[in-house]
Amino acid sequence: MNRFEGSGSREAKIRYLDGDFQILLPGGYVVCAVTGRQIPLDELKYWSVDRQEAYADAAASLDAEKRAGHIPTN
Repeated sequence: MNRFEGSGSREAKIRYLDGDFQILLPGGYVVCAVTGRQIPLDELKYWSVDRQEAYADAAASLDAEKRAGHIPTN
């Protein structure tokens, strides 16, 4: 993982890559695209490379995949 620096009270700008991410603008957290919750960078585990979005947990990631039409919503 990348080391992060900067203010913990500022949102980081991230480029999401396969299995890693690159910090474009230092900060302490990113915002979940589904829940709106702040995710500390040291806890960031779920994201979409295609949509360049972060997710708070596996359930939020699954919900995003369903919304994108990649998984049936039965």
